[in-house]
Amino acid sequence: MKAKTLAAFVLLGACLASCDDTTDTIGTSLTDNMDHLQITTDTFNVVTRSIVADSVFSRSTIGYLGAIKDPETGARITSDFMVQFNTLEDYRFPATDSIASLKDGEIIADSCDIQLFHSSFFGDSLATMQATVYEMETPMQEGIRYYSNYDPIANGLIRKDGICQKKTYTLSDQSVKDSLRALTDYSASIRFALNQPYTDKDGKTYNNYGTYIMRKYYENPSYFKNSYSFIHNVCPGFYVKTTGGLGSMAYIDISWISVYFRVKNGETIKVGVARFSGTEEVLQATHITNDRNSITKLAADPTCTYLKSPAGIFTEVELPVNDITLNHVNDTLNTAKLKFSRINNNIQGSNTLDVPTSLLMVERDSMYVFFEKGKNIDNKQTYVTSFSGNAYTFSNVSGLIRYMAEARAKGLKANPNWVAEHPNWNKVVLIPVKLTSSNGNVVRVTHDMSLASTRLVGGTQNPYDALKMSIIYSKFSNK
Repeated sequence: MKAKTLAAFVLLGACLASCDDTTDTIGTSLTDNMDHLQITTDTFNVVTRSIVADSVFSRSTIGYLGAIKDPETGARITSDFMVQFNTLEDYRFPATDSIASLKDGEIIADSCDIQLFHSSFFGDSLATMQATVYEMETPMQEGIRYYSNYDPIANGLIRKDGICQKKTYTLSDQSVKDSLRALTDYSASIRFALNQPYTDKDGKTYNNYGTYIMRKYYENPSYFKNSYSFIHNVCPGFYVKTTGGLGSMAYIDISWISVYFRVKNGETIKVGVARFSGTEEVLQATHITNDRNSITKLAADPTCTYLKSPAGIFTEVELPVNDITLNHVNDTLNTAKLKFSRINNNIQGSNTLDVPTSLLMVERDSMYVFFEKGKNIDNKQTYVTSFSGNAYTFSNVSGLIRYMAEARAKGLKANPNWVAEHPNWNKVVLIPVKLTSSNGNVVRVTHDMSLASTRLVGGTQNPYDALKMSIIYSKFSNK
């Protein structure tokens, strides 16, 4: 009786742990025939290695700006980003006869600026940095895949005679009074004033960029009917490039252009502002400059594997699919658990890199298309997990093992050379990612472009305990 009860609880636990799988194992714990249930367990060695990420698909909702010295390699990492701005549907400025900001009888903007807000950063907030805002000649296009090594200057996206505004800054912004910084609604930002005379592509000159935006509206309000029209007829976007300094990297989560003007309201005059924000509805892409030689040297270490962002190093895992399925044709694969333990950092100091928060497990041959097509995890061929207990644990990837085994069997049936022609058939890659969730569910997975790094137990010359996958099988005997 005890054996029956133990078997039932083991299988029930296995089924609950595999709630992300298909229905092929559901219901087995509810049978009345528990006398014939057999539970077996096994472990299999897993092979891992580091692979260098030459570049990654860089579309995200966060822009990264700055330059730091990598504490692991001593190399310089620089980040810049392109940003477009969104307008509300059928946006409207006030009626022309209510605008009080006039010059020679024509409507003007009193001032205009771009603000880049950062809620977090890496490095020294007092480090003196310099960035330059460049006006783009043409917008980023939806059909183009922008990777982190895409240089908009080299690719001709920057307007040669357009806005080129430099800014020297510190992330702590000591020009702001302490009393203002102490306010609960204060948000640190990098501000670029766009108040110099501006000449548009048609050769028409305005007293500042804000005046250009306002007059484009009054000339043709349809340019502001949606973001596409605004981007293609008024403001194609800007490229914000790090052009000096070393020591900080800002994580820009909000960007906007503000146009300031005065509005008449009866006998009083009030200040009005029009804002156009960088949001998920428009494109934003980060450009990373990393030292490939330093990255390659780290990845070559056979005594561990690395996870390093941005656009740094991933860990490749060869899953023991053949070993798992060998002699288990009639068994049900209930769980397949993988745990990747972190090797504690041997670099001390306040500027050590953070540990990547979340990991994606994706098939080796799908690691690019997953991000390019904006796919989400399915818990069958793709999984995510978070750093916890000094490790990354994938509690059950049995669905992936079954999928790979079936793909191999089907492939060999049609082509005896299938395995040789598909060398990555049983390989996955672990990639640092940022997760966007809604109501407790992951709705978006993007590359982690923040500064993060860690070493994992593994590698071809692993000096620690072997990396293993834990398996639970079940089957009903005929006895």
